[in-house]
Amino acid sequence: MLEILYKTLPFFALVGLGYWAAWVRFFPAEATAWLTKFVFYFALSAMLFRFAANLKVTDLFDARFAAAYLWGCALVYVVALAVAFFRRLQVEEAAIEAQCAVIGNTGFLGVPMLVVLLGPQAAGPVLLVLGLDMIVFSSLITLIITGSREGRMRLRTFKVLGLGLLKNPMIVSMVLGLSWGATGWSVPGPVNDFLGLLGAAATPGALFAIGASLAGRGTERWQVAAWLSFAKLVLHPLAVAFSALVLFKVDAQAAGVMIAAAALPVAGNTYILAAHYGVAPQRVSTSILISTAVSILTVTAVIAWVTGG
Repeated sequence: MLEILYKTLPFFALVGLGYWAAWVRFFPAEATAWLTKFVFYFALSAMLFRFAANLKVTDLFDARFAAAYLWGCALVYVVALAVAFFRRLQVEEAAIEAQCAVIGNTGFLGVPMLVVLLGPQAAGPVLLVLGLDMIVFSSLITLIITGSREGRMRLRTFKVLGLGLLKNPMIVSMVLGLSWGATGWSVPGPVNDFLGLLGAAATPGALFAIGASLAGRGTERWQVAAWLSFAKLVLHPLAVAFSALVLFKVDAQAAGVMIAAAALPVAGNTYILAAHYGVAPQRVSTSILISTAVSILTVTAVIAWVTGG
């Protein structure tokens, strides 16, 4: 495990560097916002397109893999909802807490880190996890909160969801990459070099941006945030591991990527949703802060396990 820790530490050191830079105000909040936008719309999109262009649709989408991941997520989602309802929370707060328990930072942390640590063959599974998180669970939280507030579902809600997915650069870049790959054409040399150069900025940029964004977050309800961090870092990978290895018998290598992705800390976009809807943003912020800090050890342990390290 010590060898794996040495490999994961540089990634988390970049997160720590971003946190320090923002904490001492060398890197202001405005700079963090623009760096995040650059990574989201350009660097990470270039990386995802390049990965997807070298994959076939059959390499990316595996029905058994998707079912195993969704079953594991659903189990933890229900547990988080049950705990929230036991504490007599409203539906909206319960849904936000359940979102914290199952949605990891796959885009900014998982894709750059897991492909490096687990090898190029991890690209397909981790992209599928990212797609399922964005399409299924981002849509689900929107439907729950909107339905709870309006008392019913409207056609306009589904229209907004569809447009949101079509405007998401990560979804668009993956679809375009797969479409290019389906033609059987190789990416022209200069274009491939350009995408490689731009995509190389995704890893350091994304990790630095994660740390810088954490420095400006307030804290609230440490006990609840600690529970949500435990659910995300421990219960989620355990449930996904049980689903993938025992129930659905997913290929061991792909299952390892899925389990490692499930072990990632709470996603930053959960805070964006919480702030947008005005539902427990500080609680979500604290969960992101705690889970990211603790994941230095838990993610290392999970990667060591799935790689036999």
